[in-house]
Amino acid sequence: MRLVDLSQPWGYDTPPFPGQSGPTIKWIKRLPTDRVNIQHIETSLHVGTHLDAPLHFVSAGKDVEAIKLDQLYGPAVVADISSFVSDFSIYTPELVQSVVDVKSGDILFIHTGYHRYFTYGSMPDEERYFCKHPGPARSFADWCLEMKIRLLGIDTSSMDHPMNTVIRRLRPDLALEAERCLGDQLDDIFPPSDFQCMHTLLFPHDLVHVENIGSDIALLLNRRVTIGVFPWRFRGGEAAMCRVVAFLDD
Repeated sequence: MRLVDLSQPWGYDTPPFPGQSGPTIKWIKRLPTDRVNIQHIETSLHVGTHLDAPLHFVSAGKDVEAIKLDQLYGPAVVADISSFVSDFSIYTPELVQSVVDVKSGDILFIHTGYHRYFTYGSMPDEERYFCKHPGPARSFADWCLEMKIRLLGIDTSSMDHPMNTVIRRLRPDLALEAERCLGDQLDDIFPPSDFQCMHTLLFPHDLVHVENIGSDIALLLNRRVTIGVFPWRFRGGEAAMCRVVAFLDD
């Protein structure tokens, strides 16, 4: 069996989601004086490859510990839509189904190609990575529920379109740019009732996702694999950094 690591590296310079705080890492003991090396880390949870729990958006939702391992491991399909999307593109169920055969109960990972713009990617561009990546509208969330998708993953900073997140408010200049690209008003594409629909509509049904999938997803395009997502057993956690692994029989 061959293992493919679908996680991003994580370190002091890993950028957080816009508006959140990134990690600080300091040494609190060192070998020369304390005969041991120990580090202290302070960070928000949505940094690098991480799993969102329902608690992230649902007051009485499950924490990370309560998500069963069998939801985080199993048959998966990796949909490569990278040649069909660009800045601010909206992808649809029809597009995903045109490149892979998605089955009821699958884990679904989506390859947009935007991993290349992450800090550690081949073409670093944090504004493009966080603020201009492709994303879905309400119809995609509805389809995921109809298909009983087990778990979602994406090689961007959010499962939602950036203009359906707080970024639309933080960067009004990019909101205007997105309207020009999409040829319509954002309020018509993403009405307030659909705000962050990939979180707000799916998390009450315990359909959660992994964000910031790493660049090695490009090794698995349009194929079936087994994927495992391994956060720590975080009681009370609304999210957790995790290691994501594809298990290949070849």
